[in-house]
Amino acid sequence: MKIEKILWQDRRDFKAVFVCEHCGEKEERNGYDDAYFHRDVIPTLVCKKCGKTSPTDYRPLTTKYEPWEVL
Repeated sequence: MKIEKILWQDRRDFKAVFVCEHCGEKEERNGYDDAYFHRDVIPTLVCKKCGKTSPTDYRPLTTKYEPWEVL
């Protein structure tokens, strides 16, 4: 799964539309805007339709805020 569009963000919490790279299925999910979530969690999200995860060439997005910024 990858982020197609962020619907809202409050500090580091967000809700986004995720899309499956394999079948195109879209779903809304909550997330947390830090490097761990983008790098390690999103690629392992399983599509509810086809049951697949992101391909090995998945490239994570950058965070909106730097890790040291206090919000």
